[in-house]
Amino acid sequence: MHQIIASPQQDKYVVVRPGARGGMQIPRAMYDDLAEAVEGGQPAPRWLLDAAAQAWGLSLGGGPALETVLVRPVTRLNYSRATWEINKGCNFNCEHCYLASRQFAGLPREEKERLLHLLRDAGILWLQITGGEPTIDGDFVHAYRLAYGCGMLIEVLTNGSRLHRPEIIELLTSMPPHKITVSLYGATAESFDSLTRRPGAFKLLMKGLTATKENRVPVELALIITKHNAHELAAMRSIAAEFGTGHSEYASISPTYDGNPEPLAAQAPGFLNKSSVFTGCPAGHTFFHVDPHGFATMCKVGRENPIPLMSEGLDGLLRLPAVADAQMLRVGGCSGCALSQRCAVCRPVAKARQEARAPLQSYCRHGFKEETDDGHTRGDHPAPGGGLTGA
Repeated sequence: MHQIIASPQQDKYVVVRPGARGGMQIPRAMYDDLAEAVEGGQPAPRWLLDAAAQAWGLSLGGGPALETVLVRPVTRLNYSRATWEINKGCNFNCEHCYLASRQFAGLPREEKERLLHLLRDAGILWLQITGGEPTIDGDFVHAYRLAYGCGMLIEVLTNGSRLHRPEIIELLTSMPPHKITVSLYGATAESFDSLTRRPGAFKLLMKGLTATKENRVPVELALIITKHNAHELAAMRSIAAEFGTGHSEYASISPTYDGNPEPLAAQAPGFLNKSSVFTGCPAGHTFFHVDPHGFATMCKVGRENPIPLMSEGLDGLLRLPAVADAQMLRVGGCSGCALSQRCAVCRPVAKARQEARAPLQSYCRHGFKEETDDGHTRGDHPAPGGGLTGA
């Protein structure tokens, strides 16, 4: 099995190592040199041996390069990243979940394999496997192994409830992921189980975190701050410090991607994030999202005009940039807005929050009070019918 991967990425060429964050960028000539060595059964070039030793303390030895190096070919598509909902089913029933449905359904194993080969051929190097809860899918281990063998760096978004299982631990130690992100919904069983609506959920989470720590599988914690656990934030940070290699915090609860407001009830008062200005996104151009049935969209939220990859194949992805651009256009109440240059979210997110009648400050600058030149404050308000007035 390969220890390092060389891959085209847009107009660049990179060398990366599974399980390691650091990598290196190389010129086209070195990429071609390495590809020729692998194809011809020759030893790895001297420059690669030295670079691998310096970057990762890795000795590649003097054997044929094909035994340790996987060279990803140049593809006609220019994608780098993808997210894949292997299944929307979940063993938790979280109050704040953004999914419009959590039905356990998806592609059979053979079609999952074909989908992963399509992602490989589209140029995907970084693959995020998500759900639902991805590890409860019967094909998760098989799909992970196949994606790894295709030369993808894998991130898994998980609730951690099955990380203690021997087959999962063996998978993650033998084929190191690029990243494992575990959601933390509280610091006690009372808060955690209340949000997930699953008795025993916290116990499963802690069992998983203990197993990853004992087996030296690095994880990062995503602290989800809600009305159920905001009072435990310090304790949640302590859990993250004990079991994680790092953590991030998320306080703004979103509606479902189709505008259902029910998840908003989990929002913790006083914890609504004031996001920085949205400066653009390459969704649909350099990355995309795939649902459990093989339909590709610009991202997890912007799911309009999905492209059926299983019937259209890579040719379908040629239409995705135009689909994404159309969804990013300001329409309805957001068109002609004088504060548009200070938007905090993209148009698909704004649309979902508008349809859910989410708090204005969760997606629009009109929801904040702003200081005027004379030192006073002003606040702008929704226009009748949910549209937004100009400033």
